Amino acid sequence: MSSRDTDFEFDFFEEPETQEAPGRSERTLRRPLGGGRRPRMPRGPIRPRAGFTPLLRLIGLIAFAILIVVLLLLWVQSCQEDAKRDSYSDYMTDVAAVGRDSERVGREFSDVLTTPGIKPGDLQKQLAGLVQQQEMGVDEAQKLDPPGPLRAAHEQAVEALTFRAEGLAGLTEAFRRTQGSKDAAAAGQLLASQAERLVASDVVWDDLFKEPGVSVLRDEQISGVEVPDSNFVQTPDLASTRSMVQIWERINGSAASGSNTGTPSGLHGTNIESVKVVPGGQTLSESAENTVEASTDLAFAVAVANGGDSQEVKIVVTLTIQQSPTPIVKKQTIDIINPDETKQVVFRDFPSVDFGERRVMRIDVDPVPGEAKTDNNSAEYPVIFSLGA
Repeated sequence: MSSRDTDFEFDFFEEPETQEAPGRSERTLRRPLGGGRRPRMPRGPIRPRAGFTPLLRLIGLIAFAILIVVLLLLWVQSCQEDAKRDSYSDYMTDVAAVGRDSERVGREFSDVLTTPGIKPGDLQKQLAGLVQQQEMGVDEAQKLDPPGPLRAAHEQAVEALTFRAEGLAGLTEAFRRTQGSKDAAAAGQLLASQAERLVASDVVWDDLFKEPGVSVLRDEQISGVEVPDSNFVQTPDLASTRSMVQIWERINGSAASGSNTGTPSGLHGTNIESVKVVPGGQTLSESAENTVEASTDLAFAVAVANGGDSQEVKIVVTLTIQQSPTPIVKKQTIDIINPDETKQVVFRDFPSVDFGERRVMRIDVDPVPGEAKTDNNSAEYPVIFSLGA
């Protein structure tokens, strides 16, 4: 063994043993050069404490259940509101049908009283038929079942219909009792007292049924439902004593002459009193050219006077504007007009008049039975239609 080998072995065996520092781990972490705290090691996900997850699920289920209950309540409320509105709508539809039928009876009643030349027996027979129709209307109204808040108003609607049935029945009996009488004034008073029930029925319907019905719908917050109207008396003049005297004389004959022909003796006839432009009130002239401003509201008011001694009925008034290629022709009817009375009919809707050219507008009033003088039943007016400003 060489001395080198000896030295090598010596150095190896003589080297002191390496010892680990007590309390130190095998790998030492270095601090950052700049000093400061050591970096944190990433943590795992935070898990809820035991029993917290079921609580969240329970809260979610409760919230969902509350939502379902709220939606269900809203749905039930909506259904109740729809059912409430339907009940009001159905009732108003039913009572409107009864009201329309009663209004039709009123028109037929007016037609019967104003039928030229009608005989007393025919009149009484037709009135009796109208009484039966109106009584059926009362029965139909009594069968209706209104919503609670409308019960008081509904009773007034039935009352109005009852007035109409009783008024018609009273008039029928009054015409029967006075047939052949010589006292036209007394007959007229008796008839007027019965006709007052018909006028009262319209007041009751409007004031005690319609207006309260509108208030109930507003208070109950019902929208889209209308309270129907029903007007029985088509011509208010029919209910006056003066008119009833004239009606009785026309139907039964003049009490003064003892005639029972259905046509009172004396002077008969009507005449055109004036023609005015509406709006504005311009009175047309037959002898001078009339410039008329045309508009969507253009109308002509024709005043017709009864210059005879008797009541006249069903007088047809015709307006004709002579233009090419098609003349404009309109008709209106005066149901009833008493002696020395003037009535007005209004002609509307003139969308296609000729502008800037002279045209002739003619008014004709049909002669009444027994009318001898007819030259004042027609009039012609030269007109020029202009565009409005």
